[in-house]
Amino acid sequence: MSFFNIANGEPGNWSKREKITLRFFIIFFVVQVIPFDGAYFFSGWSASSFYNFFRLTRYYPQWFGIEGFGNWAIAAVLALAGTIVWTYREKKPVNYDVLYYWLRVILRYRLAIAVIAYGVIKLFPLQMPYPSLSNLHTNYGDFYGWKIYFHTLGITQGYESFLGAVEVAAGILLLFRKTTTFGAGIIIGFTGNVFAANIAYHIGEEAYAAFLLSIALFLFAYDAPRLYRLLVEGRFTYANRFRPVFSDKTIDVTRKALKSAFVLFIIAFSAGTYANFVSGPYKYPTTPGLSKAYGLYNVREFKFNNKLIPYSLTDTNRWHNVIFEKWATLSIKTAKPIQVDNSTGDEFFTDDNDRNFESAGVAGRRYFSYTIDSTNQTVRLKNKNRHHASESFALTYSFPNDSTIVLSGTNENKDSVYAVLDKINKKYMLQEGRRKRVKL
Repeated sequence: MSFFNIANGEPGNWSKREKITLRFFIIFFVVQVIPFDGAYFFSGWSASSFYNFFRLTRYYPQWFGIEGFGNWAIAAVLALAGTIVWTYREKKPVNYDVLYYWLRVILRYRLAIAVIAYGVIKLFPLQMPYPSLSNLHTNYGDFYGWKIYFHTLGITQGYESFLGAVEVAAGILLLFRKTTTFGAGIIIGFTGNVFAANIAYHIGEEAYAAFLLSIALFLFAYDAPRLYRLLVEGRFTYANRFRPVFSDKTIDVTRKALKSAFVLFIIAFSAGTYANFVSGPYKYPTTPGLSKAYGLYNVREFKFNNKLIPYSLTDTNRWHNVIFEKWATLSIKTAKPIQVDNSTGDEFFTDDNDRNFESAGVAGRRYFSYTIDSTNQTVRLKNKNRHHASESFALTYSFPNDSTIVLSGTNENKDSVYAVLDKINKKYMLQEGRRKRVKL
């Protein structure tokens, strides 16, 4: 490692315990940061360039198919075993300042790419999209906790963009050695809150959020003693004047090339994310819905197997209301029990039927994707919930007037259905905003 020299003189004086601790953390973090599985880079690619990039930034190992904090235990065991072997076999003097520096470099860029990526998909509000009309007409108690959290941020698109800007700014601070502590400090507060929200709302990313938080804490610890001495004890404190000097030109060129590649990656990802935001959020279908049908409809009349069924809160066949989204999704509120899709709908899918963010984590409504045959005025409905994938309808539609739709046809069991839908012109306070005060 002669290519690296300490600008201020001799390497630091590391005690035996400090060396062992650093060896442990080097192995513990490296086995979790660097993807050793080549298939990670070449599997799961789709037509969405932005999501391909985003998937790369979310790498987190899953050894033996174990998810969550179980991977921490495996990493700790590997780190402990590696530390014992390293300690036993180390014969020649090693510059631990060099090792510490390069570990911080690796962690700085790993954390930066993670928070910048998450920041960008908040800056262009894609992670928590605005609730669909069907979600707005779902009872609060019919949502999983994580869906409530996503909708709480999703209805405030400006605030979500602000949070994204904070994450991006913190990530950029990590790219510069002199501002790393400031960036890590912001991320500790921000990601610490994300970690708490993951636990409180059962979002399912607790281990990954904790992993990013642990990196931020490790980076912040570098200047923590100086900050404590200055801000808490009020004592005179020397600034950190450490400056790496690269005497090997090849290493210096490689370092600059990797930095440039990192910046280009972030630019490409940001451009792709913005393009997806403009063309349509990746969590919602892109196929347009039935023309002029968007809205909430009361089911005024309903027949099942030619039998008229009056409005009922308990009849499992009777439809209560129907919602047509702007895209090709139709939702129906009924009393029929629903096995909730407990996924988060966070992945990217090219097939609209697989884009299940709107239907995941929701009870009370049945969500259907549909295809339209405008020539024959028919629609074919297919339930988006993987637990009810067999449920379908083949229906004809007509518009007796501009506020009524009539649907008739059969379900997957060949039972006939007939429904007269009356559009409800409802105002939504989320869109109306606060009422202006009247001057008296």
